Amino acid sequence: MIIGLTGGIGSGKSAAANFFQNEGISVIDTDQLARKVIEKDSDGYSKVLENFGTDILDNNKSIDRAKLREEVFHNNDKRKILESITHPLVRDLIVQKISSSTSPYSIIMVPLIFETHSAKNYDRVLVIDCDVEIQLARAMARDENSADLIQKIIDSQCSRSERLSIANDVIPNNHSIEDLKKRSLAMHNFYLGFCS
Repeated sequence: MIIGLTGGIGSGKSAAANFFQNEGISVIDTDQLARKVIEKDSDGYSKVLENFGTDILDNNKSIDRAKLREEVFHNNDKRKILESITHPLVRDLIVQKISSSTSPYSIIMVPLIFETHSAKNYDRVLVIDCDVEIQLARAMARDENSADLIQKIIDSQCSRSERLSIANDVIPNNHSIEDLKKRSLAMHNFYLGFCS
């Protein structure tokens, strides 16, 4: 069984994923894979440079993800170009990781399931949901970005109601990390029931 785990920036996806991982579940983080496919000297790296130029490089000639993010979040066409480069490469890595997984089910952490119309790729979609004000505060604290940039990222993602419209399962995360852990473990047991 393959679970698509999604939620907006700052919703607590990573924290929830860690609780599943601690129970021995394979968690595939598409953000990590997206970083991997544009590492120096990869095919993705060359394609990104062809389309975005060398201004997005840091001193080590690696792609500076903050510069790249700044560029694509202010320009929809550039974002689509970046996605057309990274998404197929990420998909290939996901397939490899799922085929080598030995856990009862796998979780694929994908921020943009609704936006990419990919809900059909999963047996179930699990949404980590929280109030927008909480999202904003968490993402600002974590990423040390301005409220303006975080708000732009939130605005570039689907709305809460759109995200919830594709959910089979929802974990509300407006409270403590302990509450999130309890709810995640309950969901884990529910998924184990499905698998057996």
